[in-house]
Amino acid sequence: MKSHLESQARKMLKAAKLYRTECRTATLKVLLKISKPLSQGQIALRLDKSHFNKATIYRTLESFCEVGLVHKVFVHKRAVHFELADRCTAAQCHPHFTCKSCGATRCLTGLSVPIVEGLKEGFVIHRQQIRLEGLCPLCA
Repeated sequence: MKSHLESQARKMLKAAKLYRTECRTATLKVLLKISKPLSQGQIALRLDKSHFNKATIYRTLESFCEVGLVHKVFVHKRAVHFELADRCTAAQCHPHFTCKSCGATRCLTGLSVPIVEGLKEGFVIHRQQIRLEGLCPLCA
């Protein structure tokens, strides 16, 4: 019997016109279960099957980015973090907060940040992402 997350992942893959491979389904289940940005390594640790190699997971995440299921949120300690793209627009991602003490990153979906204005001529913004750093309530 399929779990709710697996059914949801399979529907998302079908809607995106991607083959429903075991790795793609498992990766989407991880991202659906954890509602915060994760690095490729963090995703790999949470996958049920240990036989997915780094290259397969990377290609899976890249294919998700290409069709708009997932987007790259930010780079932290040289690792790109990914999350589902369902809570953001094409032009703007919701803000994220990273604790400088414990390293936890949280989505700040309730905040509204205006699109930056007043850039000098010649600059073209494709996407705005805001990442705040400080101390979370547990570490403050």
